Amino acid sequence: MNEMSSLSNMQFFEKVAALLNQARNHIARSVNETMTNTYFEIGRMIVEEEQQGEERAAYGKELLADLSKRLTSEFGKGFSATNLRQMRTFFLAFEKQQTVSAEFKELGELEHQEKQQTVSAELADTLKSTKNDPLSNPFPLSWSHYLRLMRISDEKERRFYEIECLRNNWSLREFKRQYDTSLYERLALSRDKEGVRKLSEVGQEIQTVHDLLKDPYVLEFVGLPEKERYSELDLESAIIEKLEHFLLELGQGFTFVGRQERISFDDKHFWVDLVFFNRILQSFVLIDLKIGELSHQDLGQMQMYVNFYDRHVRLAHEHKTVGIILCKEKNETLVKISLPEDNDQIFASRYKTVIPSKEQFKALLDG
Repeated sequence: MNEMSSLSNMQFFEKVAALLNQARNHIARSVNETMTNTYFEIGRMIVEEEQQGEERAAYGKELLADLSKRLTSEFGKGFSATNLRQMRTFFLAFEKQQTVSAEFKELGELEHQEKQQTVSAELADTLKSTKNDPLSNPFPLSWSHYLRLMRISDEKERRFYEIECLRNNWSLREFKRQYDTSLYERLALSRDKEGVRKLSEVGQEIQTVHDLLKDPYVLEFVGLPEKERYSELDLESAIIEKLEHFLLELGQGFTFVGRQERISFDDKHFWVDLVFFNRILQSFVLIDLKIGELSHQDLGQMQMYVNFYDRHVRLAHEHKTVGIILCKEKNETLVKISLPEDNDQIFASRYKTVIPSKEQFKALLDG
């Protein structure tokens, strides 16, 4: 077999393998969505059946116990009274957002049509649908995700996390972290009512520099206790060791450029702690770390870094450089006085190396 033939065979194999991988992923998604939709429908049926009882609470308890016993006998594990109550709660939490009863009624007709589709056509339809509207499927996340989502009582906040889980492909662990670090509140804090409404409808949209910012940033993954003495270099090294986690905390579109990037002019040399590029905004993002309280000298230094990048590094098609100083403490008045009124390049945000409790976090935001 000559080299050209071997290369051609390899390319053909890669195409077939890619199709099979797509099929596997599609089957996994289909199974997951079918089960989640089924649990929603079971929840609906339980609620409707309960409403027929004269003594609702007592009847509901008896209904679930009997249903659990019968389903477990017929289908095995997974239908305990606790699980059935979760399905009921799932329906009650999401009934205003989605309804799949019509889909289930038409299941028989759809099954016949689906059997006539080829794998490639089915995959193409799925990919096209997902690309146009990733939330077009009633419940596109795992059941484990929805078990956690239904604990969020605020409908807008719950919808925001559902969108972000899907958009960013968050694992259950990452979703839990983002919720525990109050991502929704941190983003909502800097937005007006219209901005908060959009968070619940379309998630986090990155259109301006302000859409990127959080205050505070939560860096619990660096493993540095809040009261432990450490240097800025210690913090920087810990961030680099957990760079993937830091990129997730920064948000959408960030790519890492370098650390301790040198700036030189005449006989002077300076070093920027961390340099990133945001692909959505097409801007360099410079980050300086300060373990103490922010000073006006820190803001002036960052202004110099940003000016240097704008004049000597960024390309003509790229947008203005952004500078973010992460500090332990900051005085809002000092920041406002030190920066221009129309400032859209230099920002200061606090950071925490432990996840605050919800009460501590609220106090931190109100302080």
